[in-house]
Amino acid sequence: MTNDLYAVVGNPISHSKSPRIHSLFAQQTGEAVEYTAIQAPLEDFAGTVHHFFDHGGKGLNITVPFKEQAWTLAEHRTHRAELAGAANTLYLDQEDQLVADNTDGVGIVRDLRDNHGVPLKGARVLVLGAGGAVRGVLGPLLDEQPASVVVANRTVARAEALARLFGREHSGIELSACGFEQVEGPFDLVINGTSASLKGDLPAITADVIGADTVVYDMMYSLQTTTFNQWALDHGAVRVFDGLGMLVEQAAEAFFVWRGVRPETSAVIEELRTD
Repeated sequence: MTNDLYAVVGNPISHSKSPRIHSLFAQQTGEAVEYTAIQAPLEDFAGTVHHFFDHGGKGLNITVPFKEQAWTLAEHRTHRAELAGAANTLYLDQEDQLVADNTDGVGIVRDLRDNHGVPLKGARVLVLGAGGAVRGVLGPLLDEQPASVVVANRTVARAEALARLFGREHSGIELSACGFEQVEGPFDLVINGTSASLKGDLPAITADVIGADTVVYDMMYSLQTTTFNQWALDHGAVRVFDGLGMLVEQAAEAFFVWRGVRPETSAVIEELRTD
């Protein structure tokens, strides 16, 4: 029996943990899956996708810088992909139509709620950033019914646009937007959705966002404590987490979308931590 072919597409792609994650899922579940990494030319993402599916591929994960292009390329989009404005998962439906999905929001919710026991219902949440990473996770976060969510961003207009978009779907939740300098805390949960940690930088917020019981989550992952999480610990955060669990959980959701089987994630997260 031949394995069904899946892949992650990005540029660059050599650093991706997705092939390792999905090979562990396949071993665990016994699913006949082969998963590779494909570096698409920046000028021909669409050609790469069509070639993959034309040659029998079953599903793709999409990473930077192609998530918005994947969303545009698809003929159909799930509701969560529609809201996210980006896609990290592609597959063909029964009519061979390209479908876009986004599993990032499910990934962060499951990591926070299930893996780390962070209560989201009724929580006061601060989300830093208003780019594609944040747009991809806001819907599922709001579905958990926090008491309030503040989206803070360097460019306030982008944060305000997200607050308007998601406020229409979640009218019962206090959802507001502001610049980094206008944030007033403390919060129960602070999520860093900016890319500042990758460069060793910090968003321009003050330490009063951190209270005695504040949990901090950096969507970036690292084998060392991220710059943002170290800052949070230095200012009294009770617990900090990086985004490795989110990475594994969004992959597990994609695996479920493709195969109808949900992998167990805790052992995979632990294995990646110790690799």
